Formats: sequence, structure tokens, C-alpha cells
Amino acid sequence: MLGFALAVQLRTVDSDQGLAGAREEDLARILADLESRQDRLRSEISEQQDLLEQLGSGEDSAAAAVEEARRQAEALAILNGTIPAVGPGLTITIRDPDSQVDSAILLDAVQELRGAGAETMQVAGVRIGVSSALVGEAGDVRIDGIEVSAPYEIVAIGESQTLATAMQIPGGVEDKVIQAGGSIDIVAADEVTVDALRPLDEPEYAEPAPDPDD
Repeated sequence: MLGFALAVQLRTVDSDQGLAGAREEDLARILADLESRQDRLRSEISEQQDLLEQLGSGEDSAAAAVEEARRQAEALAILNGTIPAVGPGLTITIRDPDSQVDSAILLDAVQELRGAGAETMQVAGVRIGVSSALVGEAGDVRIDGIEVSAPYEIVAIGESQTLATAMQIPGGVEDKVIQAGGSIDIVAADEVTVDALRPLDEPEYAEPAPDPDD
């Protein structure tokens, strides 16, 4: 460090001594050269700043695109039932001591919850997806081929008050369960967990349409 400081000091002294003995026209030329170099440096700095801004903008744009793609993928995965989900919603327990609650009543519950804005749900530990099928008579209910039995627990994520109202409309799910000799408990919570998973539905015939811009 000391050697570097001495070298800088010596070069500065030599330069000062040289300038002191220079002619006026030489000083004018040196000044013009310095001003020209300064202009070039300013131009280069400006170009580099513009490039950095473009790169920064490109990175931000790419990062935003990646984040949006990730968000959409997660949203689709929640709707398809391939990842767990948490959020406000309901836990509904349907008890059926006389085995009189059939798949039609459970299907009504699923449809009413969907109509009320439920974003995802599971019934008796089975995740409900777009292609889910609820079939069977009372005492022999199956969801997507899986046999389920009472008590049937439904966990749904959505605006809890709206979902609860959908279950309690006159002549709706609550009334049908009671008419069948069962009982229904509806509990709202700020956070419920839908953690049952379903395999991703693979299309048999459909495939992505070609990009019209290609």
C-alpha cells in the first residue's frame, strides 16, 4: 500500500512539473484531450446505465413472468386437487345413524358448496375434482370409486358465511339430511385444511391447440 501511494505521488509530482514547463498551446491541447476523454466517459457511463436499466427491466419482467406462471400453476393445482390447500371455510359433519343418506344428498352438498363459491373441498377424505363422481345408495356410497361411510365429513374452502347459508336454505341439504333421519353440524373457521389429494386427470383425446402466432 505504501509503495502504491508513493508511486501515485511521484506520478502526480512528475505530471505537475511537466505541466509547469509546458507551452500554452500544449496546455490547450492537453485540456482539449481531457475534455474529449471526459465526454467519452460520460457517454460510456450513460450507455452502461441504459443497458443496466434494460437488463434490470428484463430481469424484473422475467421474474414477474415466472412468478405469475407459478401462481397460475398453484391455482390450477388447487382446483384440480393435486396439492393441499388452506383457507377460511367450513367443516360439515353429516351423521347417518339409520343409513338413509345416499349419494344424491352428498352430491347436492357438493353442488351447493360449489355454487356458493367453494374453491376446493374434500368429502369423507376424498378430494373433489372437476370429474369427481358420487354414486351409490344409502349405506353404499362411493366417491370416485372409493367406498365411504358415515359420518361424512366435508371440508370446504371459501367465504364461510356464504357456504353455510347455502347448506341451510329451505329444502336444501340440511333439511334433506334431517328428513333422512340424520343430523348435520356446520362449523365455520378462519382456517381449514383440505389435504386429501387426487391424481392429475390426464386428457385422453384433448391436446393443446397450436399457437396462432407460430
